[in-house]
Amino acid sequence: MFEGGEGGAPARILAIGAHPDDIEIGCGGTILRLVAQRRALEVLWVVFAATPERAAEARASAGAFLDGIPAARVIVRDYRDGFLPYLGAALKDEFEALKREFSPDLVFTHYREDRHQDHRLVSDLTWNTWRDHFILEYEIPKYDGDFGSPNFFSPLPRATLARKVALILEHFRSQSERQWFTRELFEAVARVRGMECAAADQVAEAFYARKVVF
Repeated sequence: MFEGGEGGAPARILAIGAHPDDIEIGCGGTILRLVAQRRALEVLWVVFAATPERAAEARASAGAFLDGIPAARVIVRDYRDGFLPYLGAALKDEFEALKREFSPDLVFTHYREDRHQDHRLVSDLTWNTWRDHFILEYEIPKYDGDFGSPNFFSPLPRATLARKVALILEHFRSQSERQWFTRELFEAVARVRGMECAAADQVAEAFYARKVVF
């Protein structure tokens, strides 16, 4: 699926999420798959809006998803949830700083048409910053009903999906009372996307690839 770095160099992956649990829900299974397939990875994992409680959850979860990757760095910021568009200049500075220190082979970010304002801004800034990189936009289920028709699929082994869901439920207990935050929902989304790409194990994650140069 993904070769990455040249000449035997580690493949460099940048995973960006507006909030704790976004990366895990949107592309956690694919990250687990890449970790299992290729240990020569360098990962930068960035979360922008987290309270102290949720920041602790985010760091613990990222550590579990990236277990076994020695070259992994996790950044968790404390911007105000829901207000990222009103903090645009500061966020733009953050992205420019990341650009100077990390040139990724693959970027995971939010779907451009996501109805959450924080998600949309993060997606737009990702494209502003890494204009000629391989970017995959992931999807987050929510009440707004903003799922689209993805065009890039990552089939998952059943065991990988099970691990993804188990880690999300274990590490983000602050979200456990939310009516949508359930094993059944995460599995249902993966089953629909698995059906759409005829995945061997019937489950997958799906992404939006706006521009791919071969």
